[in-house]
Amino acid sequence: MSEEKKDVIAQIRADRKKYIEELKQAIVSKNPEAMLVDGHDDALAGYDTKGRAIYFTDHIIGTLMQRDGMTEEEAVEFFDFNIAGAYVGAVSYTHLR
Repeated sequence: MSEEKKDVIAQIRADRKKYIEELKQAIVSKNPEAMLVDGHDDALAGYDTKGRAIYFTDHIIGTLMQRDGMTEEEAVEFFDFNIAGAYVGAVSYTHLR
């Protein structure tokens, strides 16, 4: 890969990281009680009118499979019990499909 392409990719990643941090700050300023899911910033989609964070469920499950080596069934079960179940009423989820 050329240095120019590497620079572009690095800039895109830096911009995305900055955007996510700004989005998290906006969520907390709108709703100080908002819950954010640790380790899944890339799945953060935005927030609703009550200031609840909105995440892409499919992205979280994909991350659990790829990063943590879970099967799809394990990832869905982990998501349901440990993420969605832990943040009831504080976080919204949406599917990419």
